[in-house]
Amino acid sequence: LPISPKTVNNVLTVLNTMLKKAVEWDLIERMPCAVRLLPTPTSSAKFHDFAEYEQLVLAAEQLDPRAYLSVLLAGEGGLRCGEMMALEWTDVDLDKRQLCVERSEWKGHVTSPKGGRLRYIPMTGRLAGALRDHRHLRSARVLCEADGSALTQKVVQGLIQRAARAAKLRNDGVHILRHTFCSHLAMRGAPAGAIQALAGHQDLATTQRYMHLSPAALDAAIRLLETGQPRVEI
Repeated sequence: LPISPKTVNNVLTVLNTMLKKAVEWDLIERMPCAVRLLPTPTSSAKFHDFAEYEQLVLAAEQLDPRAYLSVLLAGEGGLRCGEMMALEWTDVDLDKRQLCVERSEWKGHVTSPKGGRLRYIPMTGRLAGALRDHRHLRSARVLCEADGSALTQKVVQGLIQRAARAAKLRNDGVHILRHTFCSHLAMRGAPAGAIQALAGHQDLATTQRYMHLSPAALDAAIRLLETGQPRVEI
């Protein structure tokens, strides 16, 4: 199978980091070459529109409490799959209606979130209500099996995919809900910096992929040019 430019760039980025560390640790005298990334096409992220997202929420609520909570954590909290799996009740502040995302799980190993920084996410009323209703003592983890054991990535993805099938929507698991979270924020006029902080994007360029969806923000920017100009009736 052909390897995509993005996959090649991932490998090149790791190689570049390793070589720089080797120089830093005096294992080699200097960088043996310049590592240049391949050009990659800018793709638009798929997401659910507002009506589709509500269909998915309803289907998940009727399907399984864990599916419902998973959809809301991703679609209204912007959590990645590993961040949902590692979320603990101590990270949930229902009084402040706030989540603290400070860990993620990957193949049984708990690490820091992608980018290495924790973030705080204000909760929607619906997400806070779902967490309140879901409260249990089976485990420190918010999402777990009936016996308290941790959910695997396959189980979490499967819950969301089942809900998507029930809602007759694209079956793209957690990631489309992350895109939906960012897209809906942009469409509602949220600033790029706020979306970046809430989604935990390390690079603002990642966030900028969603900003074309914010016509209101673009219109407001153009209106700034009219400040102080004489009003013209058309």
